[in-house]
Amino acid sequence: MTTAHPTKEKYFEAVGRRKTSIARARITPASKQSFSINDKDLATYFVTAELQAIAGAAFVGAKIEQKFHVSAKIEGGGIHSQAEALRHAISRALLDYDIELRKKLKKLHFLKRDPRAKERRKFGLKKARKSPQWSKR
Repeated sequence: MTTAHPTKEKYFEAVGRRKTSIARARITPASKQSFSINDKDLATYFVTAELQAIAGAAFVGAKIEQKFHVSAKIEGGGIHSQAEALRHAISRALLDYDIELRKKLKKLHFLKRDPRAKERRKFGLKKARKSPQWSKR
């Protein structure tokens, strides 16, 4: 016999991606803004102010007065692409909260999954496109 866990609060969940980073974010309406990323707060996980600004840019760009508690699990990639993946996830979750925000977020390109990633290395070459040094003799 299984018992369903009653949900205490209504949350909105979405997945964001960038390069090889995957972020799963849940936003819950709250009295003040707070972040919990892999069980750490925003300042501990994203050390620089630039990364913190990227992570919270969806709220600033949407010009939303409602405060949210953000709970996220992030894996893969580097720290910068993780911040951008979190921004993507939060933007998608905000759409579930209010579809009217779509126009603002789309204009800022926060809803687009940035497809740029490292190109694979081809055989016979040193990197994806760099060829070995050519010698005449």
